[in-house]
Amino acid sequence: MGALPAAAVRSEVGVPATDREITFTVDGTVTYGTLHIPVHRRGRQMPAVLLLPGSGPTDRNGDQPPAPTPHTLAKLAEALGRDGAVSMRFDKYGTGRTGLGAYAGNPETIDYPAFVRQADAAYRLLADQPEVDRRAVRLIGHSEGALTALQVAVTAESRAAGVGLLQPLAQRFLDVLARQLHDQLAAAVAAGQMSRQEQRTIGRAVDRAVADLRAHRPPDTTGMPPALAALFQALGGPNRRYVETIDALDPASVALRLPPRTPALLTCGTADQQIPCHTTTRLATALERAHTRGPGRIVLFDVAHDLTDPANPEVLAPATLDALHRFARHGTR
Repeated sequence: MGALPAAAVRSEVGVPATDREITFTVDGTVTYGTLHIPVHRRGRQMPAVLLLPGSGPTDRNGDQPPAPTPHTLAKLAEALGRDGAVSMRFDKYGTGRTGLGAYAGNPETIDYPAFVRQADAAYRLLADQPEVDRRAVRLIGHSEGALTALQVAVTAESRAAGVGLLQPLAQRFLDVLARQLHDQLAAAVAAGQMSRQEQRTIGRAVDRAVADLRAHRPPDTTGMPPALAALFQALGGPNRRYVETIDALDPASVALRLPPRTPALLTCGTADQQIPCHTTTRLATALERAHTRGPGRIVLFDVAHDLTDPANPEVLAPATLDALHRFARHGTR
């Protein structure tokens, strides 16, 4: 994928930029999405990017209810469009117009591979669009979506022209969750909201519950505050199948299976409290060992998990945009 200079995009005449509603069916469920076509010369085929959302009920725009924020994927689509790239984003299972679809009657049966199949179908559909150069289709995943991007890039029949991992889930799912909870406990102690003894008691309960989930046992929530106990009960209850299947994957091990010379980008933000940069080191090393091409890991200074500068959260941070441009300059395969 090669980025066009902004002046060149503005000088294009012919077809104006547009958003097109798009649908596809996987496992008996209709998925709804948005195909963003930038301004372009009629008949010209363009590079394209499939955008994949983070964890939880995150919709095609990168938002979670009840507030329609932070628009992470919508902002990425806009930025990519300014550089002359088509993009596609969709409402994954449990979000937006897609909802649970065929899983509505038995939501506990949905697993992580279902989300990968959904993303793989979207990737193939994007490559088949008449405005798209099928040799220049990339995947960009944000947070948990980065693992999905890796999975699709590893198994796609039509080789991806690149994979971007933005503030990625870089460790096993439950390891990330446990670390986040331990960090929150430490912050509560620092703020005088909890004693160190309470921190140790709750911390041991978190580790015990994680071990229970990995041993396929109902998590023991003894010693946890009610809200934390409810979280683990949900993880071991209606979400058990999803949790077990995504936690079984080590992102670094998945990255080692990427085709050699795949252009790869990994970003981490120094203001990101959810995915600190030090947690991405094994994944960055795995990308090197897989003999991927650059730009590799880029540290985004003063950038938060949603890819913005906390001082100006309405737009993507300049460092984020610069990383995307560097990724784009590593051309097609």
